[in-house]
Amino acid sequence: MKVFSTDISLSTKGFCDVHDITANAQAAVKKSAIREGLATVCVIGSTAAVTTMEFEPNPVKDLQAAVERLVSSKERYHYNQTWGDDNGFSHIRSSLVGTSLTVPVREGKLVLGTWQQIVFVDFDNRPRQRQVAVQILGNA
Repeated sequence: MKVFSTDISLSTKGFCDVHDITANAQAAVKKSAIREGLATVCVIGSTAAVTTMEFEPNPVKDLQAAVERLVSSKERYHYNQTWGDDNGFSHIRSSLVGTSLTVPVREGKLVLGTWQQIVFVDFDNRPRQRQVAVQILGNA
C-alpha cells in the first residue's frame, strides 16, 4: 500500500466562487504512480466545500442560485454576533455541501463520469488564498 499527499493552491473571489480542480486532482494521481486505490480531496478550512458537478457556466449559476436560496448571505446568523466577520452563512454552506470527497482510482485515473468534474466552492465573503489537500492511497 502506498500513500501520496500533495496540495492544490487556489486564489478565490469568495461568494460562491466555483473552480474546476479535476485536472489538478488527476495530476496528483498521475504523480503518485498509484494505479488502483482512492483519492481524497479535502478543503482546508470551514468556509468552502468540494463536490462534483458538470462544470459549465449555467450549472454553476444554478448551483450559486440554489445555495443562496438555501442559506442566504443576507440573513443574520449567531456566528456573526460571536466573531463579527459576517460570514456565518459560509460556515453553514460548507457544512451542508461538505469539505471532502473520495473518488476511486482505476488504472491510474480518477473514476468520474463524462460530465462530472471535481469542483472547489469558496463560500466566504471575501477573496482568499485556499489550500486543498489531496491524498491518494493504493497500489502501483
